[in-house]
Amino acid sequence: MGRLIYSMIVSQDGYVAGPDGDFSWARPAEDALASVNEEMAGVGTYLYGRRMYDMMAVWETDPAVAAQSAESERFAELWRRTDKIVYSTTLQEPRTSRTELRRTFDPAEVARLKEATAQDLTVDGPTLAAEAIAHGLVDRITLLVCPLTIGGGLSFWPKTRMDLELRRLDRFEGGVIHLGYEVRGLRGGRGVRP
Repeated sequence: MGRLIYSMIVSQDGYVAGPDGDFSWARPAEDALASVNEEMAGVGTYLYGRRMYDMMAVWETDPAVAAQSAESERFAELWRRTDKIVYSTTLQEPRTSRTELRRTFDPAEVARLKEATAQDLTVDGPTLAAEAIAHGLVDRITLLVCPLTIGGGLSFWPKTRMDLELRRLDRFEGGVIHLGYEVRGLRGGRGVRP
């Protein structure tokens, strides 16, 4: 059975983008990217909302993004070979390979996907992740924490109590920290775990 992992780059104060949508600060060094690539090598499916898909599609559609570094190229290779499901009511058709479109998020379908695979899945983007967390579907949370605060914006964390167990702590160049947590309990969601 695969695990569903919620994974993103965040500021020290827990935001993925500032009040104006800026996330240009979210550029970890090669050693941190290598750690992300190690983790993503075991992922078989990415789950995205429309905005996150639009942002991530450049890993296939813009060769200059992958050409930034060796680890960027490795991530682009991993991204292109991984299945993607995009949840959107406005996207007419996907513009990347190995991509399926869904009009609504169906928690039962995601549970079946987890059950049917040996590979992990990721849910990326705080809005879609909050929905998956509320249904008790997220098993692991990983963050690359950048050493700065931005004071507000789009929060990584949903407004739900979760009991977490730290399973990974790595420090990288520039003060970036990779944290990995197992979700041990959830309160206030529709999919309460024991």
